[in-house]
Amino acid sequence: MQEWTRGDPSKAPARAPLARGGKLDAASLIVAYRAGIFPWYSAGEPVKWYCPDPRFVMRPSDFRLTDSLKKTMRKKGWSITFDQQFETVMRRCSEVPRRGQHGTWITEEMITAYCELHRLGIAHSVEVSWGGELVGGLYGVALGRLFHGESMFQLRTDASKVGYATIVARLAACGYVLIDCQMPTPHLASLGAFAVERTEFLEAVKRFRDQPPTGDAFAPIPTSNAT
Repeated sequence: MQEWTRGDPSKAPARAPLARGGKLDAASLIVAYRAGIFPWYSAGEPVKWYCPDPRFVMRPSDFRLTDSLKKTMRKKGWSITFDQQFETVMRRCSEVPRRGQHGTWITEEMITAYCELHRLGIAHSVEVSWGGELVGGLYGVALGRLFHGESMFQLRTDASKVGYATIVARLAACGYVLIDCQMPTPHLASLGAFAVERTEFLEAVKRFRDQPPTGDAFAPIPTSNAT
């Protein structure tokens, strides 16, 4: 299998790109994620490839499911699906404003590349609906027993938390050992994410990227359990 050859990720700048340019497609994304690297850039720029230090991660078993979130998730009206509206979720992630963020890094080139990954069964989406309307979601890349979270959005309070809590439970049940959150955010920190040294993260990538999970975390939720 092809390996990353554009610089040693263990020696990448802590907050600057390891490499710039190159093609962004499914094949290049697979090579990058297998090396612990992800793309992050703006429209009109060359592709920038990052491997930050420290790395923000979460162990599925560390997810903080608060009593208030449990109560929210029990409300009638929620519906969770997987891989049903992948491109729509990506586009919503690019369109819905975030506090302190101007514009989006989810370019058309990225949407095309990740949709290709989705068709290969490697990129996945979680869709959160309320009363039949899509109000939240997230997407990411699953390789081995690692899930690399990319972005999430919400149009209703706690919608992204409901989706995240649902998929984290699924990942835990299927033997995933780590969720790559990439960069720190207060939101993810409040849910149990934490920073690790890059060397520790890269060791986990090498160890678990080729280990198959014990089940399909993105299998459809039975109708009786979907709300």
